[in-house]
Amino acid sequence: MLEKSFGLLFYLKQSKNQKKGPLYIYLKITVDGKSVELSSKRKWEASKWSSSAARAVGTREDARELNYYLDALEQQIYQAKRSLIEADREVSAQAIKDILTGNVEKRKKILEVFSVHNAQMKALQGVDFAASTMQRYNISYNHTRDFIKWKYGADDRDIKDLDHEFISQYAFWLKTVRNCDHNTTMKYLVNFKKIVLICVKSKWLPGDPFSNFKLTRKPLERTALTDIELQRIAEKDFENVRLSNVRDIFLFSCYTGLAYIDVKNLRRSDIQKGVDGEKWIFINRQKTNALSRIPLLKEAISIIKKYDSHPKCIVNGVVLPVLTNQKMNSYLKEIADCCGIQTELTYHIARHTFATTVTLNNGVPIETVSKMLGHATIKQTQHYAKTLDFKVSEDMNMLKKRLIKKRPALA
Repeated sequence: MLEKSFGLLFYLKQSKNQKKGPLYIYLKITVDGKSVELSSKRKWEASKWSSSAARAVGTREDARELNYYLDALEQQIYQAKRSLIEADREVSAQAIKDILTGNVEKRKKILEVFSVHNAQMKALQGVDFAASTMQRYNISYNHTRDFIKWKYGADDRDIKDLDHEFISQYAFWLKTVRNCDHNTTMKYLVNFKKIVLICVKSKWLPGDPFSNFKLTRKPLERTALTDIELQRIAEKDFENVRLSNVRDIFLFSCYTGLAYIDVKNLRRSDIQKGVDGEKWIFINRQKTNALSRIPLLKEAISIIKKYDSHPKCIVNGVVLPVLTNQKMNSYLKEIADCCGIQTELTYHIARHTFATTVTLNNGVPIETVSKMLGHATIKQTQHYAKTLDFKVSEDMNMLKKRLIKKRPALA
């Protein structure tokens, strides 16, 4: 039986004999004119509360976290209402309250758990999680929702439906319907596994449906520019100013190893004197928040000086006038054509080029390269460590010379 009217409202409630201090936030649920109220178990100052919006006012972390919590609670209410409808039970304010307070058995739903997880992650964005991580989990949520709709024709499914077949079919859907490659499919399944493990640890699931499912990724061939290609790009004279700017910014990453977002956010204050008295970059990488300390090569210093007086750099206090990643990659394709480079040039190739061509193949130890790249482990750096044939030849020639020197002594 469907309700004729439905409403919910968050409001502050003053307890008896309370004269000052934060007030409890209550929630009123109304169905067909009959209402119940329950506490959100959170408090807030009346001066920082909007009655019209029924939310905390302000952009501070505590206000944002509270509002995300209330948003998640609101979603639970709508989910409780939806579960009553799907179970063909009468929708009433009391029935919804009973579900929320645990007075009746409430079966957990996959997307419900996923939604709460993402709401909590959103509240910690910029503290424990980068914006890119939040975006990845939002996409994963959307994929999971679309898969459930495709496979079951439903808006959500009980957690009890999570089994090996569910995971296998999800992987199949990602590869066929969504046209994801193998590694991208594995990435989304790893995100989803985090949600599944929340269910397992909360004892809503008796076991891990991923236990017999392999989440292995296929090794990728990391592409890097050669010394000759790098020189060809550096020496090319571009009449188009925009192409010239993009070329310089790309080269800057080739000589520093910084990812696109870190170059975009790089401020003049991030360049300071290092232990040797020379110019270094000191930044926390946005992706991992790991500290990177990078001594600047003369090529990178020259690029910085070139843009000292650029209007965008002066106004925003940044080092380089970086465009959007999409525009940068679009111009890089044009640059590759102009320079006769067959490799599909993308901005991330600059980071590979720094790791391989500029540093490792010039004898810089992998431990040093790992620190400059901001990696937590050497294993991460090894993915970039592509030793080229000329470096193998160079090392073997050095070995030959050493053996020749030793031969008279051995005779």
